[in-house]
Amino acid sequence: MHFSIHMKMADLVERDFHLLGLLSRFGIEQRFGDRSVADICTESGIDPDTFLLLCEVYTDPGFHPTPDMLQGCRVADILQYLNRSHDYYVNQSLVELAADLSALMDPCTSTQKQVIRQFYADYRTELQRHFDEEEHAVIPYVRKLLVGNRNTSFTIDSFADNHAQIHETLSDLKNLIMKSLPDVCNNRLRISVLQSIYSLQQDLDHHTCIEDDVLVPLVRMLESPGRHVRAESGGKQKESKEELSEREKEILVSVAQGLLNKEIADRHNISINTVITHRKNITRKIGIRTVAGLTAYAILNNLIDINTIES
Repeated sequence: MHFSIHMKMADLVERDFHLLGLLSRFGIEQRFGDRSVADICTESGIDPDTFLLLCEVYTDPGFHPTPDMLQGCRVADILQYLNRSHDYYVNQSLVELAADLSALMDPCTSTQKQVIRQFYADYRTELQRHFDEEEHAVIPYVRKLLVGNRNTSFTIDSFADNHAQIHETLSDLKNLIMKSLPDVCNNRLRISVLQSIYSLQQDLDHHTCIEDDVLVPLVRMLESPGRHVRAESGGKQKESKEELSEREKEILVSVAQGLLNKEIADRHNISINTVITHRKNITRKIGIRTVAGLTAYAILNNLIDINTIES
């Protein structure tokens, strides 16, 4: 492990300043002085080993806690971190990003503003839904597990299998702003907004690592003591600057119009497998994955009129 409970808290932050965000979500906001991690955590009512484990996961995506490390965690501290994180994202980070987006889009057309605002609003709704599931389903479920009350109608795997989609939408927003908003937009504001999105995306990725590598396997162990902890990993898709072919533009328009793969295949007299291949190539070239993102891209790049999209 990179950190120790005996090191100075100031030295810990010096190694990775991104940990300042994690500190605030643990409620650690006092002056550090020369005090150690153990001293400050204890003063704040936080288990030092649990705090350091989350620091390790937050700063090193390649770090995966062992079952022994997880069993030594104080679950209440992890749940507190989740609660504070949700409040930070919803009431601070997303609010600030919305204001910056509004300023960036000031010189845009009404259609362009409508597309980006709706896309962002949908993203916030999607993220809020994810947080609500954690607040109203996952966290109460974990608290009941801790006192031996098992709810057989819910498992942590049902949460783990569905919570990763929020990151694709944010990535699509970044690509829409970077590639599709007009040159009339202030470039300094564009860069500032992109920096904010990249920062939020990175922070959410770290947050997800804590969920995937600490919360989920820990709850699996609570559900079935002695159960093997599943390790999962995934790679990031590389972006490309290739131009869309005319056929790919046609497929993109069909996707934006809400057609399913079978309907797209029938419209263009091609196989479903060919449609799937075209869609993969479109995503590879423009870096946008979700249907909502592809629709916004088609509108912003004048491939389709917004009035032809069914609401």
